[in-house]
Amino acid sequence: MSAFVPGLPRNTPTASPPAVSPTSPTVLTLTGERTIPDLDVENYWFRRHEVVYQRLAPRCAGRDVLEAGCGEGYGADLIAEVARRVIAIDYDEAAVAHVGSRYPRVDVMQANLAELPLPDASVDVVVNFQVIEHLWDQGGFVRECARVLRPSGLLMVSTPNRITFSPGRDTPINPFHTRELNADELTELLVDAGFTEVAMYGLFHGPRLREMDARHGGSIIDAQIARAVADAPWPAELVADVAAVTTADFDMVTHDDGPDIQDSLDLIAIAVRP
Repeated sequence: MSAFVPGLPRNTPTASPPAVSPTSPTVLTLTGERTIPDLDVENYWFRRHEVVYQRLAPRCAGRDVLEAGCGEGYGADLIAEVARRVIAIDYDEAAVAHVGSRYPRVDVMQANLAELPLPDASVDVVVNFQVIEHLWDQGGFVRECARVLRPSGLLMVSTPNRITFSPGRDTPINPFHTRELNADELTELLVDAGFTEVAMYGLFHGPRLREMDARHGGSIIDAQIARAVADAPWPAELVADVAAVTTADFDMVTHDDGPDIQDSLDLIAIAVRP
């Protein structure tokens, strides 16, 4: 599995290349930056990302959606089940080729997220899950999202919670992350870009995952990372538990639901463009 929470390739300054239309399937490898489906040892991270797509997809129903930083593409395809149109953008050429060959109902192109190749006010929703922590110019990216959104459009962002993901550190543990955020910092980033009505959610382990935590020294996350870093064999019980994780094993909650969002694994923000 990945030694760190997978994400997507970081955005680096470049001109926006044209859309890609591959003619043959492309297989993505596990790099530690992004999660991919259909791997038992990657299943925990995959389900932790997939659950946010599942829970928020209804907000995309019948709408024009941009996924900024689509990675392997499974999330864009999930949204395409309900959306009117899904445009997927990623900086990584291999990822774009893979999405184009595997997910035909997604319109995919290679581009720099700092300069989105879309007209002003051209989409209803921008989805940005587990990406913003990889970007150098987070403020500029969020302003680009505001530009391409129509009035009352939604920007939906998920990102690891800095407080729990890199506890006690000013710099991220994950070498692929440029800047991690807590709930207040993410809210400030969105508000400074002109977004309003920012709703913040937290992702937590549900009861079954908390039982797994207890079986693996208090944290199934730490158990996986420790063995990945040491390149050590996985105990059979850990292999079985990781492979058994489903999206139903995660809880996505607000402050009103009880848990303190500051203690969440991931943050999920939904912001409205005026």
